[in-house]
Amino acid sequence: MNVAVMYVADQERSREFYVDKLGFEVVRDEEMWPGARWLEVAPRGAQTAIVLSSAADFGKRPGEGAYLTFACDDIQATFRQLGEAGVKVTDPVAEPWGTYIKATDPDGNEVMIVQKAPRS
Repeated sequence: MNVAVMYVADQERSREFYVDKLGFEVVRDEEMWPGARWLEVAPRGAQTAIVLSSAADFGKRPGEGAYLTFACDDIQATFRQLGEAGVKVTDPVAEPWGTYIKATDPDGNEVMIVQKAPRS
């Protein structure tokens, strides 16, 4: 997979959330056509990115788009770090396949962050 599209109300506010709070990097930030912006972000070193697309430019509502799951090495440290950054995040939930949290972006999109359980 190359990119997933998330429709957002304010691209700059979403960029700040994903880059400044979740630690992603901007992959591409270019004009698509006058007044429309291609804003692509990704976790550092990832092969798949997210396009933070202006919902209004495509006749969509903020929050319509992909449901995304990201991985981390230490869910407790990630939980603390995001909470300290002011991110709305759920308490960790342990499942047989891993422990996860959900973080909510400014448009109400939830992204799951999981620390996978070791394979038996």
